[in-house]
Amino acid sequence: MKENFQVIGKSHPRVEGMSKATGTAQYTADISFPNMLFCKLLRSPHAHARIISIDSRAVQAHPGVVDIMTGTELTKSFGVLPVSKDEHALAYDKVRYVGDPLAAVVAVDEATAEAALALFKVEYEILPSFMSVEEALQPTEDPIHTYTRRGNISKEVNLEFGDVESGFAQADHIREDLFYYGASTHMAMEEHATIATTDDQGYLTVYSSTQTPHYLHKAMADVLGKPAAHIRIIAPTLGGGFGGKSEPFSHELVVAYLACKTGRTIKYVATREEVFYIHRGRHAVLMRLKTGVRKDGTITAMQYTNFVDGGGHASFGVATLFYTGIMATTTYKIPHYKFDGVRMFTNKPPAGPKRGHGTPQPRFALELQLDKIAEELGMSPIDLRMVNIVSPNSITANHLRITSCAIAECIRRVDSASGFSEKRSSLPPGKGIGFAMSSYLCGAGLPLYHNPLDHSQVMVRIDRSGGVTVYTGSTDIGQGSRSIHALLVAEILGLQQEDIFTISADTALTPVDLGSYSSRVTFMSGNAAIKAARELRGFIAEAVAKKLETPLKDIIFHNGQVMDRNNPGKTVTFPEACTLAEDHAGPLVTVGGYKPPELAGPFKGSGVGISPAYSYSAAVIQVDCDAETGLVTVEKVWIAHDIGRVLSLENALGQIHGSVYMGLGEALMEEQVTRGILLKAPSVLDYKTPTSSCN
Repeated sequence: MKENFQVIGKSHPRVEGMSKATGTAQYTADISFPNMLFCKLLRSPHAHARIISIDSRAVQAHPGVVDIMTGTELTKSFGVLPVSKDEHALAYDKVRYVGDPLAAVVAVDEATAEAALALFKVEYEILPSFMSVEEALQPTEDPIHTYTRRGNISKEVNLEFGDVESGFAQADHIREDLFYYGASTHMAMEEHATIATTDDQGYLTVYSSTQTPHYLHKAMADVLGKPAAHIRIIAPTLGGGFGGKSEPFSHELVVAYLACKTGRTIKYVATREEVFYIHRGRHAVLMRLKTGVRKDGTITAMQYTNFVDGGGHASFGVATLFYTGIMATTTYKIPHYKFDGVRMFTNKPPAGPKRGHGTPQPRFALELQLDKIAEELGMSPIDLRMVNIVSPNSITANHLRITSCAIAECIRRVDSASGFSEKRSSLPPGKGIGFAMSSYLCGAGLPLYHNPLDHSQVMVRIDRSGGVTVYTGSTDIGQGSRSIHALLVAEILGLQQEDIFTISADTALTPVDLGSYSSRVTFMSGNAAIKAARELRGFIAEAVAKKLETPLKDIIFHNGQVMDRNNPGKTVTFPEACTLAEDHAGPLVTVGGYKPPELAGPFKGSGVGISPAYSYSAAVIQVDCDAETGLVTVEKVWIAHDIGRVLSLENALGQIHGSVYMGLGEALMEEQVTRGILLKAPSVLDYKTPTSSCN
């Protein structure tokens, strides 16, 4: 793509910005249909119990109740990862955490459905609950899941790259620490919601607040036993995701099943408390880290061991576990590296992916330990990092391919802007300043299920009036992907963002995209959009070149015109050019696809952590700490990102600002903890998180 961009890199209003600002955006919970019914779920009050019986006679007799459902009606298991399908639409054998759904009721309104839940009579056999990793590690005759090979161990990983003992033998200094990173939840403004409806032919349409319509589509076809071609998934405007809506959920399957069963449109909207229990938030991780360095700070070996609290189901947990151990080498040269990890089932709400999936926990441990090592060696934390940072175009010990990498420049810039090197040992009591760096994927290198197809596809269609429509299966979860697609296509066709109409996240209208997770959409779906738009541009250019009797290489697209670069008098408008192109090449519709290169290493699990590119960041934060009250005030944050080319300035800044707030929230305020078997703070009032009013 040429360097003198017309729209790329500038600030533009978001495609959906006005509708969100004015309140006209339609979220799933805003959608209504005539004669719609409402669903509520009966959730377990116990953390671990067998279901002996469910008596629903009083529920069915309650005025206004249309139908009920229990787990025995839909017993096909599901899960976002093919290797760990351990969930059911409704629990029918046992419940595994407080909030586990075991029955559903459909009624004429929400109040009736809610009142009817109290009429279910459930007999339980209470089982011992495992509320911590330590408890889950103990031998038991009643594990949370019976498919595990050993007790409550969900997944165990043991990997070694190089010879760690040899590496430690080469070290002049070795440090070992124990760290703990608490669980947290996503706190998206929009609660989970789903609406399902069928037509006269039994075609099922599901509207749901999901980040992954494609994976939900697959799971729904599998669990319902219904042809995928007869199911349509639509993701309306999404009120935030951050990973919390990136897998199929039980309520989505329940509502779809009941819509098929009753022939009626059915709606479910989770309460805020329910969201806290079904959240799939950040895993709590207990970590032991051992690192050896030479006198000059060069890392010789590292051994990382962790225990991951996974909650009641597998979710993305297998991938999460690998992520916690694989990504350390994307920032530092570690010649000998060993990772031993175990993810445990506990009787807590299932944990899953949250922004930066699986990497903030080990990064927290690693960056803290490097600060301690720098202090012991008498080195600056900056100097220690600079000695060890990865090089561009290199391969890590665990076979990850690093391409472009400007982490050194990120470090230099935040150090210079913040004065970190001068301030770190000269601030007055109560003042503190800290430095850390990190990296993450630009898209996962493998799909969640094995297939040889594109990970992202985008269709671009131009009508005879010159109207351009982009069809993408990716979900805009607030990150602005619809705007990015519009900008990319506009740039290639010489138009403005407002000239491009986007349709997204509808399995009946848009081609496949694997979903909005792992920071993949701009990179992967964006490349697919570029490919489709370039092909269309070629068709149009050929037709215009023929009409103007101009060499094809001299045709340019600029400001709604298609012209000869050397003769501005030879010009046609974009709509005229599209008419010429359709006459020349037929209907103007193209599909572009993107699939990452083969990057997996020679070991089991090497598909996790690979990426066609990595982004990097370095940050300095200055705080004031009141020794008497414990109050911490964040005075200033300096942060530098290596994200490649900025496509939309406002979008990029928004992502960075949001990440800072989310990081500060996890560091200072947020933690999802249990009190006994219950969540301590399952409400917006009690779960403290930064808001836009923070400054």
